[in-house]
Amino acid sequence: MVVHNAELRLPLTCLLLLLAGAKQSRDPAAATGCELRRKQSELNSFLWTIKRDPPSYFFGTIHVPYTRVWDYVPENSKKAFQESHIVYFELDLTDPYTISALTSCQLLPQGENLQDVLPRDIYRRLKRHLEYVKLMMPSWMTPDQRGKGLYADYLFNAIAGNWERKRPVWVMLMVNSLTEVDIKSRGVPVLDLYLAQEAERLQKQTGAVEKVEEQCHPLNGLNFSQVIFALNQTLLQQENLRAGSLQIPYTTEDLIKHYNCGDLNTIIFNHDTSQVPNFINATLPPHERITAQEIDNYFRRELIYKRNERMGKRVKDLLEEYPDKSFFFAFGAGHFMGNNTVIDVLRREGYEVDHTSAGQAISGKNQKMLSALSSTSPEYASYVISQELQQQAPKEEDEEEELLPHALLPESMDLLEKVEKKYKKKKKKKQQKKQRLRQFNDLWVRIEE
Repeated sequence: MVVHNAELRLPLTCLLLLLAGAKQSRDPAAATGCELRRKQSELNSFLWTIKRDPPSYFFGTIHVPYTRVWDYVPENSKKAFQESHIVYFELDLTDPYTISALTSCQLLPQGENLQDVLPRDIYRRLKRHLEYVKLMMPSWMTPDQRGKGLYADYLFNAIAGNWERKRPVWVMLMVNSLTEVDIKSRGVPVLDLYLAQEAERLQKQTGAVEKVEEQCHPLNGLNFSQVIFALNQTLLQQENLRAGSLQIPYTTEDLIKHYNCGDLNTIIFNHDTSQVPNFINATLPPHERITAQEIDNYFRRELIYKRNERMGKRVKDLLEEYPDKSFFFAFGAGHFMGNNTVIDVLRREGYEVDHTSAGQAISGKNQKMLSALSSTSPEYASYVISQELQQQAPKEEDEEEELLPHALLPESMDLLEKVEKKYKKKKKKKQQKKQRLRQFNDLWVRIEE
């Protein structure tokens, strides 16, 4: 499936809208005392383990090119991804329907154009700014992008094409993504999309906990006066940036440094997760500050808290539906930080969820097996170990039948007779084409039935 341009057309999952209102340090690495050249065990960790058998995992992502952060993701996080049976994302990033549904969601009703709905002054300023961006984009492109066949006209059309048919709130998001720093990062899959592509390559089962409409409709639910305020503020910010009279408190580079340093800064990651800027700042007159606060409250409630609740409950349902499967849930890092997180939802449902540091070992199959065997008899353990070894190195059918009796001591023959009937009933499943080797947990459950 061709998805190499998906990072150009996924507004909710790929825009970098980090215009936080509060003043913060311009050097987050210095603020956190972070040195990026560190040992593997000292790296950041955005991994949480859901304690069950087998374990499942939460992994916090950010919407930036994966090449900027992948080297700083600890090996145990990568191992958790590799060993999990099923990988779930917020949206199914490899499904063409996701792209088409997002595109449809952004459009004005049939027959309407942006010029018809926007105040004349804002429309003219918007058109002028987009003309500036189109003019500047060739100079923003990198040699590496051109070497990959990415050119300015193509990139501009991929991001801003058909802009006069878009709803104003989506135009506001689009304008925020048309900056020099963000343009230079285009053409490389963001971390979420890279993991989705890797999961497909490894033939893992994948899925999504949300539908496009659930992410899209809250944005379209903002009332018109609030949308106009947000678009006007966005244009003012961009115009001031062009004039050199404004410095953005948070940039894409800041986000990457925070992530690679493992700085769990709720403000910056929440803005990456909700995908909308924060318009609250001290320069606004009182009545505009109230509007900005209402917009911030609305997005926080609709795009973070309500989504966390919905996502957490769907994670719980998946864990209950597939108790013998290990899941890897890759969501925006902001869903795991602050208040009312996805983790909080799982804990309320009775699950134990622990943060997993970079140096902490991820339990492998053999470790699980030894732990489980410690509570049973030597005879029973001998039988189970023999079965596990046969799974790892399959033998011919007659050899397998010949080995089974020798795996037990004489006084345990009754046990084998009891389980043999059920074991044979399950045999067909083991012989299905391309079926994974059974985990020890599967065998344990079958014997204990």
